[in-house]
Amino acid sequence: MLTIGQLAAYAGVTVRAVRHYHQIGLLPEPERDAAGYRRYGATAVVSLIKIRTLANAGVPLSQIGQMLGADASTFAEAVQRIDSHLGEEIERLEASRKQIAQLAAGDSLALPPEVVAYLDRLREIGVSERVVEGERDGWILVAARWPDSIREVMPGKFAQLDDPRVVWLYRVLSEMSESDAGDDPRLEEVADLMAAGLAEQAATSGETDLGEMTHDHLPFDLLDALAVESDPRVERLLDLMRERGWASWIWRPERQAEPPG
Repeated sequence: MLTIGQLAAYAGVTVRAVRHYHQIGLLPEPERDAAGYRRYGATAVVSLIKIRTLANAGVPLSQIGQMLGADASTFAEAVQRIDSHLGEEIERLEASRKQIAQLAAGDSLALPPEVVAYLDRLREIGVSERVVEGERDGWILVAARWPDSIREVMPGKFAQLDDPRVVWLYRVLSEMSESDAGDDPRLEEVADLMAAGLAEQAATSGETDLGEMTHDHLPFDLLDALAVESDPRVERLLDLMRERGWASWIWRPERQAEPPG
């Protein structure tokens, strides 16, 4: 006859586990001997090994009792159900691992490869990380709303980076992002260049099929709001853009304001 410690060691579990199995009724608790100690026989050892094996295989403790008393057919059905559940759990965990990998990848979280490449290009031309992060968050809004339009838009975005004026604009924005100055005098220059760029984009907009982007203004409104939330000076920039006849610093398929008369 075995003590509880000997039983636990033989079956490869802890004494605490044996006591827990007693508590939940999974393993019958033997009578105590004259000295007050529990003594376990061979049947208890076999039962405990079966419990340990099922538990290690992922069977919930709440189901092990039924499985131990089941006939061969019922046992096989239970195993099949558990296997199916484990398969689903594995798929869920694999999906979670992919999401975690995306988190570790930084820019590629929620963004298509074309946009990630564009952000990398911004870094190559010297754009500050703060401005790049703002672009990234803005593209997350765009990609979530118009995932099928990204490939149509990105070639034009890359082409803009060959324009010295756009490079200058990003350089100024990068410098401003590192400053806490309130009403930066360079905002006037920024607004002039942005207004000129919007006019050029409007003139060539027919070359790209923008589909659903044409009449959907919510993402543009969110992009403006995101910029304001990131830097309050954008409010002043928006005022300057409106003075120049544009409702935003972002090109929209439909112009929202008219040039001052």
